[in-house]
Amino acid sequence: MKKSDYPSARSYNMSRIRGKNSKPEEIVRSYLFKRGFRYRKNYKELPGSPDIYLPKYKTAIFVNGCFWHVHDCGKFNMPKTNQEFWKAKFERNIARDERNIEALKEMGINVIVIWECGLGSEVREETLEDLVEMIKSNDDDQRLREFFLSCDWG
Repeated sequence: MKKSDYPSARSYNMSRIRGKNSKPEEIVRSYLFKRGFRYRKNYKELPGSPDIYLPKYKTAIFVNGCFWHVHDCGKFNMPKTNQEFWKAKFERNIARDERNIEALKEMGINVIVIWECGLGSEVREETLEDLVEMIKSNDDDQRLREFFLSCDWG
C-alpha cells in the first residue's frame, strides 16, 4: 500500500512498525552471534515467544521498545489523541509481559529484558557487554535482569 492509501499519518506510521526482527533486536542478535552465542529467534515454544532464546544458558531475552512496553526513560510519551484506547493497550501489554516473564521463571528460565534506550549509540557497547556477562553468570538469585541504563532523555 502507498502512503496516500492510509487515512492518517499516524495510521501509516503504525503500519511501518515491525513486530519481529526490529533494528534493536538485530543489534543484539548480531552482537551475540559474533561472540559465539547460538540462539533461537522468536522461540514460539516458550511463553511470550522471546526475541532471543539461548538453550545452552536457559536464558530468554526480550528486546523491548520503550514506547510499546511503557518504559519510564523519557522516550515514552502518551499519545495526545484517543487516550482511552492507548491506556488500555499499554496496560494489556504490561500485563502480558508480566505473565510471560512469570511463566518463564516458573519453568526455570532466566529472563533478561533489554530496553531500546539501552541500545542507543552512546551506551550500546556497555549494554551489550553487560548482557554477555549476565548470560554467562549463572546467578540464581537474579532470575529477572532488567537493563535500563540511566537514560538522560530530558
